[in-house]
Amino acid sequence: MPEAALLLDNITCTFASNEGAGKSYTAVKEATIAIAPGEFVSVVGPTGCGKSTLLNVGAGLLSPSSGQVKVFGETLKGVNHRAGYMFQGEALMPWRSALSNVTAGLEFAGVPADQARAQGLDWLKRVGLGGFENRYPHQMSGGMRKRAMLAQTLIRDPDIILMDEPFSALDIQTRQLMENEVLDLWMAKRKAVLFITHDLDEAIAMSDRVVVLSAGPATHPIGEFTIDIPRPRDVAEVRTNPRFIDLHQAIWSVLRDEVLKGYAQQKRA
Repeated sequence: MPEAALLLDNITCTFASNEGAGKSYTAVKEATIAIAPGEFVSVVGPTGCGKSTLLNVGAGLLSPSSGQVKVFGETLKGVNHRAGYMFQGEALMPWRSALSNVTAGLEFAGVPADQARAQGLDWLKRVGLGGFENRYPHQMSGGMRKRAMLAQTLIRDPDIILMDEPFSALDIQTRQLMENEVLDLWMAKRKAVLFITHDLDEAIAMSDRVVVLSAGPATHPIGEFTIDIPRPRDVAEVRTNPRFIDLHQAIWSVLRDEVLKGYAQQKRA
């Protein structure tokens, strides 16, 4: 087995509770997830179960209460500089143009301005925004902003790509276009991807493997499924593949009860 690009090893995350002094809340308990180099892994689970918590741990933005994170065999200390992070919410700076947003990471890393501009223009073309480099976020549609965020994430050529429900706010047509664009870009370089989604169809259509999390608190993996559907895939067409349907039924049989538990907990909250 190749050494994991990203290993979340026996991760527990406990936080102070707002219910009173001395009380705590364990969001994630003893969770282990490994992503091999070049592997596309999606994590699904009930709303609020701790999926984003695990992603933040992998990014080095959150230190686990126990357990460890390893990046290509090295224990992670601080921010994961080998990872690019595409957030769920808007991450573009409103005072910067599309090009200036995309090149921000290169700018902060000290890349010469001419080189950064050339790379930025190239990446805008790759994500379908050629000719829109001077637009500001408020002048772009939701899909265009997501494309700019994708270019912003990938321009530094990270070895690991972390994505937190990046397309959840888009309409279904734009979403499927973005999913296919991500797959095309990923197929070109095959970086390790940890993809968080609440959409089981999306997870199956895009991934090599799907990990199912339990309802919180103390969420942990309860199932793991290899997606043995040939690539390349079109995310719309693959949904009619008989193997897709079989996998959906198998994964949903594990996920269903956890979703119901999560829904019941939200009603009590």
